Amino acid sequence: METISDATKGFVDLRRHMWMAGVEMELRRLIWQIAVTGKYISAKIHDSNRKFAGFKNIYGEEQLTLDRSSDEILQSQLKFSGFVREYASEEQDSIIHIGKGSEKYFVTADPLDGSSLVDTNLAIGTIIGIHDGSILGERKSDLVAAMYITYGPLITMVYSTGKGTHEFVLNREGEYVLSEDNITLSERGSIYGLGGLRKDFTPEHLKFVEYLESEGYKLRYSGGFVPDINQVLIKKGGIFSYPALKGNPEGKLRLIFELQPMAFIMKHAGGMATNGKEDILSIKPNSLDQRSPIYIGSRFEVKKAKEFLNKS
Repeated sequence: METISDATKGFVDLRRHMWMAGVEMELRRLIWQIAVTGKYISAKIHDSNRKFAGFKNIYGEEQLTLDRSSDEILQSQLKFSGFVREYASEEQDSIIHIGKGSEKYFVTADPLDGSSLVDTNLAIGTIIGIHDGSILGERKSDLVAAMYITYGPLITMVYSTGKGTHEFVLNREGEYVLSEDNITLSERGSIYGLGGLRKDFTPEHLKFVEYLESEGYKLRYSGGFVPDINQVLIKKGGIFSYPALKGNPEGKLRLIFELQPMAFIMKHAGGMATNGKEDILSIKPNSLDQRSPIYIGSRFEVKKAKEFLNKS
């Protein structure tokens, strides 16, 4: 990939960046189309009336109108892309065949992560995984690309095709332009985010949290997976965790839709992601609803978490 100087970053748009990185044409076009779809979702968010849709999704969770609308927008755009064979979404109860059967890619989506934060005007996002094999195939992770879009004070998009992790910002002209090339995490950070209630922490996890506190780590937690991961990435280090809890050993977050795409992005920024015992990307998905504990971020903190969790 060509070197991009700081002086030219804001003038390199997404399509040119992917071309310079040697991303193959079909994948370039698919990533760009999803990024453009993010603009439509953003417009829908801005027009939101904050009301619930009156439905529950397949997991029994209340669905905001925005969740349903974002899923419909994504599905519609991907259906006519010509590159996607199957689509799986947190808002659907099964994999949807949207292609003709010969398309190369399989897409997973959390169309609007953190949508319950809309009424408080906090950042939310979209998480995408792009696979070159069936979503519930025999292999472990077959991700070839992952991306997320953050809808906050700025609309930003982070993507990786396995050749580094890169951030773009949507400018006033409606173009995604390069903000940061080849984001690289420090070996050790200084922030942490924790999901779950402290009273429900396992003893091993609690000891890890107490270690972070004793080391002076600063707590940064919004309740949205996208903004919390984005903070660790853009701040160049730290850790986010939603752990196994007493009575809920599988945690809360979903492996296919949330954890593996973010693990892919973090890995190619020099970070790590584990469930406490094995790499998130090495776990074979058995169902769309499969969940897992997560420790994700800088290598030092993730390795330290594994030490605490595996002490006998």
